[in-house]
Amino acid sequence: MTRFTDRSDAGRQLARRLEHVRHADPVVLALPRGGVPVAHEVAAWLDAPLDVLAVRKLGVPVHPELAMGAIGEGGARVLDPALIRRLGVTEQQVEAAERREREVLAARAERLRAGRPPVDLTGRTVVIVDDGMATGATARVACHVARARGAARVVLAVPVAAAKVAKGFVEADEVVVVDTPPHFRAVGLHYADYRPTTDAEAARLLADPHRQAPPGPADPATADHSAESAGASEIDSDVEVVADGVALGAHLTVPADADGVVLFAHGSGSSRHSPRNRFVAATLHDAGLGTLLLDLLTTEEDADRAKVFDIPLLGRRLLAATDWVLSERPDTAARLGYFGASTGAGAALYAAAIAGDTVGAVVSRGGRPDLAMEWLDRVTAPTLFIVGSRDPAVLALNEQAQARMQCPTRLAVVPGATHLFTEPGALEHVAALACDWFGSHGRTT
Repeated sequence: MTRFTDRSDAGRQLARRLEHVRHADPVVLALPRGGVPVAHEVAAWLDAPLDVLAVRKLGVPVHPELAMGAIGEGGARVLDPALIRRLGVTEQQVEAAERREREVLAARAERLRAGRPPVDLTGRTVVIVDDGMATGATARVACHVARARGAARVVLAVPVAAAKVAKGFVEADEVVVVDTPPHFRAVGLHYADYRPTTDAEAARLLADPHRQAPPGPADPATADHSAESAGASEIDSDVEVVADGVALGAHLTVPADADGVVLFAHGSGSSRHSPRNRFVAATLHDAGLGTLLLDLLTTEEDADRAKVFDIPLLGRRLLAATDWVLSERPDTAARLGYFGASTGAGAALYAAAIAGDTVGAVVSRGGRPDLAMEWLDRVTAPTLFIVGSRDPAVLALNEQAQARMQCPTRLAVVPGATHLFTEPGALEHVAALACDWFGSHGRTT
């Protein structure tokens, strides 16, 4: 299934499909952050200016994961009037959502451009580049925003896309794709290396679009140095967390200006290298949240089925990791959250029951909250349960758990998804739901 070595390799393959655009004096716009290394290669090949196209979704007030529109720089705004009327959203609510999101948008664009002004798109051919397309939702918004900023012609270019989505994409004047695999499941599965792109790496590439890209992700020391030059610090490295006298493997990523960290509790048979959880983590990084991908058991312990289902043991280790994050990164204490998958969801809910208001929100993906049933009524953190519609047994368990809890909860059912969310667009749906939940319910100090 893998087609690309990394995003730079994908960009070089994509660039060769865009030779016909060179004569149009194009501008290349990257969707941050994963689209930047891809777009960097395209811009270098076309000898074109490179910039970011920062967009932000405007969520419906009572359902923040549901987009009623989107905004871009330069005052660009795209709304869904029919949805707004149907849900009774007032003009004041739309304006309030836009004010909030414009602050986030401006901060991200400033961080990535390091003070450079955005490229003027008026009358230009614009090539919008991302690292892949599953549902096309972000790409559609990006095309609308580019036109609102004056683009005369819009070309959408991605290395990989779901065939049906690419074929039915009408928002661009042209769609260029390297590969449309018949069994598309998730963008990251088509890359041998799909590690998150850091703000520091993106800022470095944007600063010099025609410089040769590094062969792989930047060394942490180099990334820290580059972040300083962009006016911010950043962490993206393997760490160890000691709990119960055992050293647990983990990976800590803290984007520049992050004010929170989400700790991931993996299910049995999984680890901090889980491509599904890494995909969700990358989405959280784009939203300005840090992540700690944590192994709750050692390799030897993982073979012991009793420990795999020992929820108090797993929960205590997650609590130890929480204390570690608070001591190592006190600047992120404003928002702490737990993301649990399968049995890890039980551990996350157990830990949340003990931690109290230290934890601001919990998300369960295809989780087994029933394993923590006796502690559920003590959880105070708002909890989101995400289950696939084609996972009936787990759906029933989540419904029972939700009924027992006293805190704010929501059950989100992803249409057509099975337990592992491998269907086209399913994992993107999970990531969007989690991102909105942590953004809306994270504790603020």
